[in-house]
Amino acid sequence: MEELKEAIRTRGIGIGMDVVKVDSFLNHRIDVDLSTKMGQAFREAFKGEDIDCILTVEASGIAVAITTAQAFGNVPVIFAKKGDHKNVGSDVYTADVFSFTHGTMNTVRVSRKYLPAGSRVLIIDDFLANGEAIEGLRSIVEQAGCTLVGAGVCVEKGFQPGGEKLRKEGVKVVSLAIVDAIEDGHVILRDD
Repeated sequence: MEELKEAIRTRGIGIGMDVVKVDSFLNHRIDVDLSTKMGQAFREAFKGEDIDCILTVEASGIAVAITTAQAFGNVPVIFAKKGDHKNVGSDVYTADVFSFTHGTMNTVRVSRKYLPAGSRVLIIDDFLANGEAIEGLRSIVEQAGCTLVGAGVCVEKGFQPGGEKLRKEGVKVVSLAIVDAIEDGHVILRDD
């Protein structure tokens, strides 16, 4: 998606060898117009698929999950909550997810009442590095007896194994931008 790639080129910052900082438009301060266009791009990428709901992990994937849900005709968005929440209750699906960004293990939870068996689920997330978040959400989809349609990712780190692993496992992964490397603080995009 050219608009996202241009935002990464002009506003993205590479830190070290593995951190792509895009918080000025994607996961701290949100460029709403760009987020809307990303949602439309995911709708186009999964055209022809019946989608009953969008599933993401709190917090950074929520904005693009919402714009994607709008592009699909306002299907519900469910976000897996990290940690214990008294208001979620105990009747939940859970998965343990290691956060590359934070270097911590989180148990994510989705209330069973919000993910009915038989639902066709599209996962949306802001980043794909090692694939841990998508694997955790995929486990929740399976626990619920739902069908995983695919996973839409805003930015994939192509130099990390998550995307390749998921694709080999048969998951349809659509990435709007793929980062091949970070060199001297510059983010190198695939096809540049």
